[in-house]
Amino acid sequence: MSKPAEKPEVVQLPADPAPAAPVNARRASAQRVREARDRLTSSSGTRPAFDTELLRQYAQTRISASFVVMLLVVATGVLFGFWMQPVSAAAWTCGMLCIHAAIIRSCSKFLGEPASLPATRKWRTRFVLLDLLYGLTWTAILIRPAGLDVASNTLMMFLMLLVIAVSSMLAASLPIAALAATAPVTVAIALNFILSGTFDNYVLAVLALAAEGYFALLAHRLHSTTLATLEARAEKDALIGELEQAKAISDEARHRAESANVAKSRFLAQMSHELRTPLNAILGFSEVMKSEIFGAHSVPVYKEYSADIHNSGVHLLNLINEILDLSRIEAGRYELNEEAVSLINVVADCHHLLKLRASSRGITIHEVFEQAMPKIWGDERAIRQIVLNLLSNSIKFTPQGGEIWLKAGWTASGGQYLSVKDTGSGIPEDEIPIVLASFGQGSNSIKSAEQGAGLGLPIAKSLVDMHGGTFTLKSKVRIGTEVIITFPPERVMSALGPMTEEAPPLQPEEANVTDEKRRPKHKPIMSAGTGL
Repeated sequence: MSKPAEKPEVVQLPADPAPAAPVNARRASAQRVREARDRLTSSSGTRPAFDTELLRQYAQTRISASFVVMLLVVATGVLFGFWMQPVSAAAWTCGMLCIHAAIIRSCSKFLGEPASLPATRKWRTRFVLLDLLYGLTWTAILIRPAGLDVASNTLMMFLMLLVIAVSSMLAASLPIAALAATAPVTVAIALNFILSGTFDNYVLAVLALAAEGYFALLAHRLHSTTLATLEARAEKDALIGELEQAKAISDEARHRAESANVAKSRFLAQMSHELRTPLNAILGFSEVMKSEIFGAHSVPVYKEYSADIHNSGVHLLNLINEILDLSRIEAGRYELNEEAVSLINVVADCHHLLKLRASSRGITIHEVFEQAMPKIWGDERAIRQIVLNLLSNSIKFTPQGGEIWLKAGWTASGGQYLSVKDTGSGIPEDEIPIVLASFGQGSNSIKSAEQGAGLGLPIAKSLVDMHGGTFTLKSKVRIGTEVIITFPPERVMSALGPMTEEAPPLQPEEANVTDEKRRPKHKPIMSAGTGL
């Protein structure tokens, strides 16, 4: 008779994952990447895309150093007030302060406006003109008749170097402005020294021109460093944008993978019931027909057909169970029912179950077990499945007349191991990762033996990993394969040693108390009249 149909299992599946990442976020990240790349790709050598940032740094530097420039102007005006008319020195100081105030006001106004390429060009021209006026004003006070005395020449050289150094540092982000502020002062003083006609003044003129060249080169180097910093920052922005774009793509792929995983779980949950229900009828009726319970077949070959149908149904049921077991393991929903298990007994039972199958193929199985091994703490069903999968594979891929060795014993670290070694066709070294993957099969194994689903080794490896053990597969073509699994020392249950001291004898009082505790207690009989 057929087996009763199984009730459909109620499987709790996770909710659908969140939808894919919004397209707007990916477009925004892609736009940031394009902008950063546009800033990095320019046909000109000055990178016009960075002009606005360079000009902003120039304005910020001038504003931050405004107090230092004011002190320099006032100190120069006071110093020259002692050597020339105080009224002229005061007028120069006031005019210089007005020009400086105009520069600071222009810088503040530029920083407050939104950035745009036409506005940047306009402000660059304005800053260059203001710096040119700034340099010409310094020239008006530094040009004095040369050759009067050494002190006046030294003072002019010192002030010129100071003005050139300060102007070059402040306008380093805008080299043309630095040149406009320093060139008039240098050229005027050099001409002043040359027109004096003395050798010492010629030397001072050369030193003035050399100082101008040095500070111009220094300003150019500072400008190059600043530009390199801006380029590095733009590259960083582009990289961050690309990372955000890649993250959005990976998030979308992850959501799709989660959706596919949910669909797979739903498919397995639905198909497991849909397949097992007709399998119950197939297995039940084929067993009835094979056993000829209701009478012998009129044609004897029908009995063989019934046996073939029953065997095929059993094989299909085992395949479904393996697929569901692997699905539960991959989803992390396989729970171990741990208890004390004897590894040697489990291996011996599996050997007994498959001994007839091995004998029919002419395969000899040898047992090499260490005696008096304690039990291990694990799931007996999982360990039995591991041993059956490994031993079945060895029998399947070992030719007739081959040999299989089952070994169990201690590891060097105090754990226990199991080794299954055969003289089969072997597995090429580059195909070992394939056979350890789900549904993976080696080329030699497919050619030399009956094909399977490729789930035995992956399930066995996953179950060993859940026990905290190791799974090692060694194989050589035309020599054989050996699989070694180990269980860690933490799972070995050491037996308790005998007591070294005898328990002291009981005292009479303790014996009476013990007897009193062991004596059964009776409830008091409650009479109706007492009310108890």
